[in-house]
Amino acid sequence: MNTLIAISGLGVFCLIAEIFNLRKAIVPVVILGLLALLGTTLHLWTLGFSANEKYSNMIAADSTSSAFTSLFILLTIFIVAMGSEVYKEHETKISDYISIKVFLLAGAIAMVSFTNLAMFFIGIETLSIALYILAGSSRLDIKSNEAGMKYFLMGSFASGIILFGICLIYGAMGSFDIAEISNASLSAELPSWFPIGVILVVVGMLFKIAAVPFHFWAPDVYEGAPSLVTGTMSTLVKVVAIATLYKLVTALNLNSSFDNQDILTSFQLIIIVVSIASMTVGNIMALRQNNVKRMLAFSGISHAGFMLMALLTVANSSSTLLYYTSAYALAGIAAFAVIITVTRNKDNEDVVNFNGLGKTNPLMAAVLTAALLSMAGIPIFSGFFAKFMLFTQTIKAGYLVVVIAGVINSIVSVGYYFKLILAMYTREPNEEKQETPFVYYAVCVVSILLNVIIGLYPSLVTNLLK
Repeated sequence: MNTLIAISGLGVFCLIAEIFNLRKAIVPVVILGLLALLGTTLHLWTLGFSANEKYSNMIAADSTSSAFTSLFILLTIFIVAMGSEVYKEHETKISDYISIKVFLLAGAIAMVSFTNLAMFFIGIETLSIALYILAGSSRLDIKSNEAGMKYFLMGSFASGIILFGICLIYGAMGSFDIAEISNASLSAELPSWFPIGVILVVVGMLFKIAAVPFHFWAPDVYEGAPSLVTGTMSTLVKVVAIATLYKLVTALNLNSSFDNQDILTSFQLIIIVVSIASMTVGNIMALRQNNVKRMLAFSGISHAGFMLMALLTVANSSSTLLYYTSAYALAGIAAFAVIITVTRNKDNEDVVNFNGLGKTNPLMAAVLTAALLSMAGIPIFSGFFAKFMLFTQTIKAGYLVVVIAGVINSIVSVGYYFKLILAMYTREPNEEKQETPFVYYAVCVVSILLNVIIGLYPSLVTNLLK
């Protein structure tokens, strides 16, 4: 709870700094504050956890929530750092943009640390409202306006579905407390509306991670939103959603604790179908894209399918999911740092804009290549080991058909990733090299180095939750 209060305080500081005309201090102070909170979270993690009785009925830290909180803070640091340059032309609004991202982080932490469904819904709405604003933040761009409206309408429907599901769960269990619901769900006789409520909550969360068949909003919103916002949605928000879904599945005993075998079998079948469909649809549609942001939107849909495989082995998949989300998010941050750099003065984000990047900016081209290879699952990058761990775990659980689909889709994904790589190294550049701000170099290099490091030493992440 202290972390949540401190992050909210940083958001308030951004707004107050605007009043006193301290705009130049906003980004450095927020980054230093987030670094301090990251260090504090990791330090408290090593000391163990003691529940704060004052807040434990709403929010509490454990090893899993602290691990994901640390990842969220790290990703937010990268996003805020890039924001200092992205919003340079909007100095009077930088306090608004940065504070919204900080409040988004507060919602994300609430979503993985809740012990009460009311707090879960507050967290998801805090995150969602921030995203609605950011998606439509480029007021003079009709695509941004369209993206903001589409995401607002679709997100509102999803939030309504989640809220209705929570109401049904409350009606069945008589409590919003996760511990009480978890204990009551072990009963042999459950009210019929309990599984209906659970299904509605899961469906709402599948929308948030853009899994098939709830993915239709993602390509248009990703393309229309400002590139930094798209990067936020593709990395931070997707990781938050899958981590929250994992926590809900664990807390509501959807994995193996139901006495009602029909409910368990139905849940597993739904996850298998959605996982395979997301991987397949995402990769096939990505092959047809020429806009890089749309391509990565469908790539994200495919990766959502891979991440859902972890829900088939919930009992022992927390470390694997943390590793996969870390590998995917770090590669995504590196990729979007390059995309923002290359397309910041362009009208679109088509592949042709990257022609000859290997000649005009070899470092950026190398970083983007490494990020794409990691997403494709090529050694030595952490994306390969993440998929390997996930496949091994899923095979041991007896879901061979999902792994076969995953391997085939991993091979298919190489096709569209290499479309961009070939454009960078085999085509002639469209223009001369442009000056690139240092912050973009710093973000993309640090994030891809972290990706490679955890690829060479997976135990740095996987041992955290053992």
